[in-house]
Amino acid sequence: MDMNKQWTFWAALVLAIAFVLGIWIAGSTYLSVRKQRIVSVTGNAEQDFESDLIVWSASFRVQRATLSEAYTEIERERTVVQDYLQRSGLKPDGYSFGSLDVSQNYSSGYDTHGNYQQVPNGYVLTQSVTITSGDLDGVEELSKSISSLISQGVEITSQAPAYYYTNLDDLKHQMLRQASEDALDRAEEIASGSRGKVGKLQNASMGVFQIVGKNAGEDYSWGGAFNTSSRQKTISVTVRATYALR
Repeated sequence: MDMNKQWTFWAALVLAIAFVLGIWIAGSTYLSVRKQRIVSVTGNAEQDFESDLIVWSASFRVQRATLSEAYTEIERERTVVQDYLQRSGLKPDGYSFGSLDVSQNYSSGYDTHGNYQQVPNGYVLTQSVTITSGDLDGVEELSKSISSLISQGVEITSQAPAYYYTNLDDLKHQMLRQASEDALDRAEEIASGSRGKVGKLQNASMGVFQIVGKNAGEDYSWGGAFNTSSRQKTISVTVRATYALR
């Protein structure tokens, strides 16, 4: 083979390789562009709702010199509290008394020799009562007036009521649907602006539920918020979705 034929052969080979590489690069670029035709959006849903269950607790305590005296007094006060709750319209299954907490008091001081000592100085008995009801107005009024038992010798302390919603799971499902629909609407708005259409859903993930007091100005929490101190609440959730574009 002379030099001209060798040069022609190698030139043809180089051109063939370049042609194949060009087709491969063009195909890869086309697939890459096709693969990148997606849109990622975040849908949001928010709704106000009112609690339908209230849980309220109070506790009362007695202090006496002997344990038997303390037991006698705590039983009397438990009866006073129970009568008060029943007169307020609560049924026996609407409240429950907690277990009795017993502790011993000590007086600290020094003996005649200057030694530090603790001497038993009576007993303290504490008991709690918890009311669970769907009558939010009634229990709220009860929690405000319970201090009237002090005049009957009951040393009672009231806690702030806690509010819950019994259909919360159903509400969460509803919020997820709304957030997903909002995500799709946003994707379609973006696609229409670029003369495209939304294709199949590629992936989706939900955020955490944020349940805060309505108009309370509470901060959202990274792990989700769950307010129990407000009767009126606001629930919100986000859904992040990625769609293919056609």
